This record gives sequence, C-alpha cells and structure tokens, in this order.
Amino acid sequence: MQLTYTIGDYLLDRLSALGIDHLFGVPGDYNLQFLDHVIAHDSVCWVGCANELNAAYAADGYARIQGAGALLTTYGVGELSAINGTAGSFAEYVPVLHIVGAPRTSSQQRGELLHHTLGDGNFSHFYEMSRPVSCAQAQLTVDNACREIDRVLQEMIAQRRPAYLMLPADVASAPTSPPGCPLTIASSTVDDNQLAEFKEQARRLLSNNRRVVLLADFLAQRFGLQQQLQQWVDSQPLPHATMLMGKGLFNEQHPAFIGTYSGVASDKQTREIVESAETLICVGTRFTDTLTVGFTHQINVEKTIDLQPFAARIGHRWFSGLPMHQALLALIEVTASLSSQWIVPHYSSRPIAKEKQGDLTQKNFWSTIQEQLQPGDIVLADQGTSAFGVGALKLPRDVTLIVQPLWGSIGFTLPAAFGAQTAAPDRRVVLIIGDGAAQLTIQEIGSMMRDDQRLVILLLNNEGYTVERAIHGPEERYNDISLWNWTQLPQALNLDSQAQCWRVTQAVQLKEALTHSERRDRLTLVEVMLPRMDIPDFLRVLTQSIEARNQTA
Repeated sequence: MQLTYTIGDYLLDRLSALGIDHLFGVPGDYNLQFLDHVIAHDSVCWVGCANELNAAYAADGYARIQGAGALLTTYGVGELSAINGTAGSFAEYVPVLHIVGAPRTSSQQRGELLHHTLGDGNFSHFYEMSRPVSCAQAQLTVDNACREIDRVLQEMIAQRRPAYLMLPADVASAPTSPPGCPLTIASSTVDDNQLAEFKEQARRLLSNNRRVVLLADFLAQRFGLQQQLQQWVDSQPLPHATMLMGKGLFNEQHPAFIGTYSGVASDKQTREIVESAETLICVGTRFTDTLTVGFTHQINVEKTIDLQPFAARIGHRWFSGLPMHQALLALIEVTASLSSQWIVPHYSSRPIAKEKQGDLTQKNFWSTIQEQLQPGDIVLADQGTSAFGVGALKLPRDVTLIVQPLWGSIGFTLPAAFGAQTAAPDRRVVLIIGDGAAQLTIQEIGSMMRDDQRLVILLLNNEGYTVERAIHGPEERYNDISLWNWTQLPQALNLDSQAQCWRVTQAVQLKEALTHSERRDRLTLVEVMLPRMDIPDFLRVLTQSIEARNQTA
C-alpha cells in the first residue's frame, strides 16, 4: 500500500482533473518508478504502445476527441522518437503533454556519461529540442515541481498546443502535498475599447449586405466554438462551409450548409458562394497550400472578417488581444439585428458519382463509404488519397473527422485511431488508410486487439505511394513498397486475434464487409484493392499544383 504522496501523484491528479484519464507511452528505465504510480492511480490508466512515435500519434488522436492528452517516454531515445508526433500536434493545435522520464538530478549535476545521452554530460540538449514544438516547457526539481506542473498545464490548455515536462526519477518519487485548489485556466483579458471598435467596424461592414457567408475551420473546433457556431447558423439565415481540416464542425445535413471549400478543387457552387460573398466571416481558418490547392483561393481581404485564436481582423485592420470566442459573441450580437436581410442562395449538393457495380475504383469506393457512414462515427483518413477523397463526402450528423493535412505525416491515423477509440469506446471508429502509410505504423493494430477494440480499418491497396506517383515519378522504384499479405497481419500481431479480415475487389463485396462490421463484435480489416494510379478529383488538382510549384525556380 502506497503511503507517501509524491510529485508523480500530484502530476497524475492534475491530469485527471483535466479529463485526461489515459497516459500513452513506452516504458524505459528512467520512467519506471513514475510508472508504478501510474499503475496505482485510481483515475489515470496506462496504455502501452508499440513505439514512441505511435504513442505520440495515439495521444494526439485521443486529445482530438477528449480535449487534451498525455504521453510518457524515456529520456533521449524515447522522446526523440516521439518528437515528430508532438510537432504535428503543435502545428495543428492539439494539447498533448509530453512527460519525459529523466536521469536523477544528482547524475545530471555531476555530468555523468549515462546511456541515452550524447555522452557529453549535457542534459539540456533534448529539452532545447522540444522548445519549437511545445508552448511551455519545464525541467522539474523537488522545489519547483508542483508550481511548474501547474504553469505548464495552464499554458497547454490556454494555447491548445503541446507542452513538455522533464521529470527526473528522484523528483517523481519525492514527497509533496496534494493540490490545494483546482487548476484554473486564466481567460484572456479583453480590451473594452478594442472590443467596442471591433463591433462598430463589423456593423459598418455588414450593414446593407445581403450575401454574408460563414467559413469556419479547425481552430474553431480546437478552441471549443462548435456548439456556438452551430447555434448561430441554426438561428440566422447564414450559408456556411468548412475547409478540409474542420470538416465535421457543422451539421452537414443543415439546409444552409454549402460544402467544403478548397479553392479551385471546391464544388463549383461552393466556390462561387464563398468567393462572391459581400462579407465573408472566417472563424479559425488557415489557408495552407494543401487546403487551398496551392493557394488558389480567391478571398477579398477587404470584405473579410477573420477571427483567429487571440486576435481578429476586419479588412486590413487587426484587433489584438481579442480572443476568438469573445469576437464571435460580439459578431453574433451585431448580426442579430442585421441578419433579417440576408439571403441563403440555392445550393444543391452534388452526390458522389456512382459507377456501375464492378471492380473497385476511387469513385465507387467513396460512394459506398457515403452510404455506409452512420451518425456519431469517428472517421480518420490518412494523408493521401484517403484524406482528399473524404473531403467530397457529406457527413452524417455528429460525425467527427480526423485528418492531418497541415503536418501531413503519413501513418499518423492508425495510432491516432487507437487513441480516438480509447477516448470514445462507445463510438464506431472507421479508419481509412493507404498501404504505404500503414506500413509505417501497423504495429498498433496489436495494441487495438490487446485492448479489445473493434475498429473498422479500410486499407486501400494501390501498391505503393500513389500520391507521390501522381506528383512525380509514376514508374520510379522510389514510389514502390514491399507488397504485404495484409489480411494475415492481425493474426501475426496478436496471438488471440479474433479479427475478421476481408480482401475486396468489387463494390458489392465492400458493402457486404461494411455491413458485417456494423455488429462491432470484433476488429474488422478490409483490404480494398484499387487501381494503382486512380486518385480522387481533389487530389488530382492538388498534385498538379504541387508538382508545378516544386519545379518553379
């Protein structure tokens, strides 16, 4: 029985209070004593992963569903393996705490030449490497630990980005007192003069406008504005769209939802409505190359109201220190008396074209997926044909979509699906991933089966890196991969595997496999055989843009 309350316990209690009840990672000798406290904790469960990169991806997927996540690695070799994952979380505003079990304080002070170091007695190298991909960092000592834990967690939640704690083994086991009060997340202060001027400028721009359009994206999700935005479009005649990263932010069955905006790759109606708006209200958008198909968006800055996490812009004027949720509330207030004059243009969503039942192609694969998705599903689509094919779907109500088009690390979604299912065990998780991407992170299927998860994995087999083939070198061997026997892998990765595996070449077979998977009585892996050079329309336009930009001097 544990009698001494430690700094490690303090950290775990703070995580639990934030709703983080699972800790992903890989054990190593510098974090084992802390892990004993994790195992003994009443609320935080340990989730071992196949490697540290997968653990970082899993924590990211968990955080996108739960609101925040946490990751534990060992010093040096472990944390550097995870840094690609935490960098992706940083780029896409996902709050994940990276805890690094480190050598004892006395060993660091003496500059001992320890394993997992660079052999130079300097123990700050990796801490410094973490700075560009975390919003807050701390090297914990017995004296500063509780104070620094609180500070770092507060910053992580406030900024919605990863944070880093270096936790020496002796610090983790040092005694301390439990938290004396709840962890408070300070809300950003608002300059009343800036807020008043913002409202006045917004009213001036919106007055006498009839064609007002809302374009929202992933940062609105990250900063918790989904419910407010949905209530706004439910109460006012406001045509609205998302970009790919924020897809699922709105109820896509809403009559005023006008699709996914992506520059020249948008549906013609979507593009016309967004780009011809008299005022375009952007909430949490980032116009990156992949989301706009090489910056092909045509947005008139002078006619735009842009809400970002910690500032807002009307035309060319920025209002600093105006948090996104405050600016949104102000806009909703301003528009209440103006929206009666707005019009919602006619928009008829174009259904995904159906081909004749027969050999699977990108078109009939996605039309089958459209029919089989259910309200409340969590859908993950890996970078490539998966992510850019899913953009054309009209999602059922309450579907959560996880994609990573900004950081774009292939293989991310497989461990992220493990994390998402851990966060939401009662929801169906559907993973769509290519064969090349899956080869990077496939080991985590073993963890899924160990934990009796029952995901649906649609593995698109087109014999290699089809996205890269479409960009450059369609016949070059650098875009080839080893061809695996995919349907046999679950049995190899778990001795007690009860997975059901299918290999489908026909649309009717895919539909049958997906119908069977609805029982959710076991993990389902469906190997989907697709033509080698067949790609979604969105991706075709994007790859042409990328190739042209890469060749430009």
